[in-house]
Amino acid sequence: MLASDQVEEVISLVASMDRPALIHQFDNYRGNFPLDFTPEFLASLSLDRLRHIFLAVCLQNQHCPQIEAESVLESVA
Repeated sequence: MLASDQVEEVISLVASMDRPALIHQFDNYRGNFPLDFTPEFLASLSLDRLRHIFLAVCLQNQHCPQIEAESVLESVA
C-alpha cells in the first residue's frame, strides 16, 4: 500500500499532466492489468476525467507514472 505522502505525490503529478501527456501514459503504461482504451474513447473524455481514470489506474497498481524529462520541462516553461 502506498503511504499518504506517496499518494499525494501521485495526485500532484497526475494533476499537472496535460492531455497529450496523459494519452501518452495510457498508451505506454505497464501495470498489473492491460489498459485497452481506444483513441476515440480517450479523445471523448474531458481532461478531468482522463486524470481521474489515470489516477485510479496508478493507485490500483500502486505505481507512479514515469514522466519523461521532456514533458516535465515543457510544463515548467
